[in-house]
Amino acid sequence: MLETSKESLIALCTKGQIKQDLSRIWSHTHLISKLLKSCVDRRSLFPVQQLHSITITAGCSKTKFISNHLMNAYAKLGQLKTAQNVFDKMPDRNVMSHNILIGGFIQNGELGTAIEIFNEMGQRNSASWNAVIAGMIKFEFNDEGLRLFANMHTEGFLPDVYTLGSVLRGCAGLKDLIKGRQVHGYVMRSGSEFDLVVGSSMAHMYMRCGSLREGESVIQFMPVHNVVAWNTLIAGLVQNGCATGALDQYNLMKMAGFRPDKITFVSVISSCSDLATLGQGQQIHTEVIKAGAMSVVSILSSLISMYSRCGCLNDSVRVFDEREGAKDDHVLWSSIIAAYGFHGKGNEAIEIFNRMEREGLQPNYVTFLSLLYSCSHCGLEEKGLEFFDLMVKKYKLEPQIKHYTCVVDLLGRAGRLEEAEHFIKSMPIKPDTITWKTLLSACKTHKNADMASKIAEEILKIDPQDSASYVLLSNTQATAKRWQDVSKVRKSMRERMVKKEPGLSWFELKNQVHLFVMGDKSHPEFNKIDLYLKELMDELKLHGYVPDIGLVMHDMDVEEKEYNLVHHSEKMAVAFALMNTPEGFPIRIMKNMRVCDDCHVAMKYVSFVKNREIVVRDASRFHHFRGGSCSCGDYW
Repeated sequence: MLETSKESLIALCTKGQIKQDLSRIWSHTHLISKLLKSCVDRRSLFPVQQLHSITITAGCSKTKFISNHLMNAYAKLGQLKTAQNVFDKMPDRNVMSHNILIGGFIQNGELGTAIEIFNEMGQRNSASWNAVIAGMIKFEFNDEGLRLFANMHTEGFLPDVYTLGSVLRGCAGLKDLIKGRQVHGYVMRSGSEFDLVVGSSMAHMYMRCGSLREGESVIQFMPVHNVVAWNTLIAGLVQNGCATGALDQYNLMKMAGFRPDKITFVSVISSCSDLATLGQGQQIHTEVIKAGAMSVVSILSSLISMYSRCGCLNDSVRVFDEREGAKDDHVLWSSIIAAYGFHGKGNEAIEIFNRMEREGLQPNYVTFLSLLYSCSHCGLEEKGLEFFDLMVKKYKLEPQIKHYTCVVDLLGRAGRLEEAEHFIKSMPIKPDTITWKTLLSACKTHKNADMASKIAEEILKIDPQDSASYVLLSNTQATAKRWQDVSKVRKSMRERMVKKEPGLSWFELKNQVHLFVMGDKSHPEFNKIDLYLKELMDELKLHGYVPDIGLVMHDMDVEEKEYNLVHHSEKMAVAFALMNTPEGFPIRIMKNMRVCDDCHVAMKYVSFVKNREIVVRDASRFHHFRGGSCSCGDYW
């Protein structure tokens, strides 16, 4: 006989040992629903099929209650065809039947089918609208989601907190601050501003739209904070370039008694990557281990990237090799390929990719992007072009704009400028400013002033305020000694009020970041640094270093040019590091722009004369200086 105890019934069913007593099953339909829920929780399909068979035999499989629960179980276990069959055989469906099927298709990535079912519904409720709006925004059909929200309101359905949360995420996806503020006004009128879901979504919207202060204000006035609110604030600060602020909020979150989750860890590890603060990154790594989160793919990937961007490639490899589970996750493989490429280890990156293929893992867009990046920064242009063809022909992946830009970089760095220009013009998608700037940078490297002028015109058609393009063009003209053309470019910048981004370098000492800017004398030890720099340059000259004053992009006398060159931010940072660290201590310098040729030469001499390992991270890659040579092989 069938046990009447729910626990016994669940245990018997999930073991496949249920005894059929059809006369009593009909009276235990509520227990059937509990059993189905248990099967879903355990991700177990076979007992669901057993229960389905039993309900058919008992003659109760077509009742709305049982059918809805069966549909829900099949949909959540990814058996959409079976769920659809149950739905089709129902003689009497209700709104919940449709909603379950809609939710199942959305959950399994079939938004189009879910929308068809929604459109065919004769009767809907708020849950129907919420499911489709949330699905549209989940798959980044943000405009469509917002239009459906307007239709929902027109047809007399009142949005609830779940609707508003989805709509605010849609505004965030569009980065549409005007629509976001309109929704904020509706939230205020509906009295939902103090709901945690709505408040967090609203703060996320403001921060994603670049309005950091308004986002912080929303969170500040929430009556209760939870982990989601803290995560929204921390992630928003990271997205808006406030990495230091994100780490500060992380510490405040812990002081307030909240335990960080995987989303928190990913954000703060990303902050350490941006700042290249190795000490804090290592501390957070320890906290991740204590929290038992070392099997989370997003955290592992963030740690690989963080160690790589802090100049510790060996630690990135160790995290990859010691990963718990997720052995076949392509995100981690892509991350370690990118880490090798960032450190100029192109052949090692290729070997990782080969291992990935040998193990039968399917590379994706990110994998190939990391691989192309590695090849472009290591002078492996032919291998890079081979991988681009492999991506398209073997794996049938349609290249995105970033992949095309990597190919332009491959060709440009190799001096194949005309070929790179032709490649851009033959692209099936419209090139963006980054694609054109990649070629413009190559024109500067290879001193092609005529092509640089032509490429700069293309960029400024798209974005007349792009400061990097003006600077690259000006520097290219200066290299060719076209001072009159340099003056025209700088005059155009002044007229359009375009400001050049300053070159910054920073060095972490005892958990404190010291920032250096060329021409800035505000550092408390500037006078000591200035004196030490003069002594250091004199020492380097005795060993053969000759300042390349031709790299100074201003028309001034030789003495001024040399002073300008000596006080580049990375040289000041290295001088400070040499003054404040013991002999033999590795020096890690971070820079927001490409390291200049003269500083690159100077670093090689410093590494030899001072017997120091110097690691410099510039805008595109790492340089490891040891014994007078650099890991990049002078190709960057």
